[in-house]
Amino acid sequence: MMRVGVLVSGSGSNLQALINAAADPWFPADIVKVVSNVPGAFALDRSVLAGVATEIVDHRGRPRAEFEADLLRALGDVDLVCLAGFMRVLTGTFLGAFPGRVLNIHPGLLPLFPGLHAPRQALAAGVTQAGATLHLVDAGVDTGPILAQGTVAVLQGDTEATLAARILTVEHRLYPMGLRWMAEGRVVIEAGRAIVELKPGESRWVGGGGLAVR
Repeated sequence: MMRVGVLVSGSGSNLQALINAAADPWFPADIVKVVSNVPGAFALDRSVLAGVATEIVDHRGRPRAEFEADLLRALGDVDLVCLAGFMRVLTGTFLGAFPGRVLNIHPGLLPLFPGLHAPRQALAAGVTQAGATLHLVDAGVDTGPILAQGTVAVLQGDTEATLAARILTVEHRLYPMGLRWMAEGRVVIEAGRAIVELKPGESRWVGGGGLAVR
């Protein structure tokens, strides 16, 4: 059973998707700690309701190195870290404590539209397809190896809010799926790309081409 820590900053809907998945006794990962850098984040309430240990590590007015050291202390002996709406960029020092074991979900089809406000970027670019990307985290901003992607159509009259809401439903499906892959040891990194074994000994998926989930 893989022990998972989740870093959050906001409402925690992706955290809830992971908690719901982990409630299945056959799911190979357990959410054991939730840490927020924002006091009062609703994600903490979700954690308490689920019986998951929580902690607040406020980043404000603190050196980054000190903040990250306290994050590592709060996470303790977890095997893998999931970022679920965590609005801080992590340095190589933190990532080095969990090499290849930090997951993030991004509301855009990377490498397009990295960083903040990906749905807004997609609308401004006039694309017809948007979506979400599950990827491993590296020292760049949304540049790590891609595990899976899911798409939604951009509809006439879409606003940033309506498009983001549809993308969020895709995120909620991708994240538990990718965490299961990681916990089952199906993911390896080759030449900077994530390779996912979908069926033992039968098929593999090269992330970056994306795995569509609709």
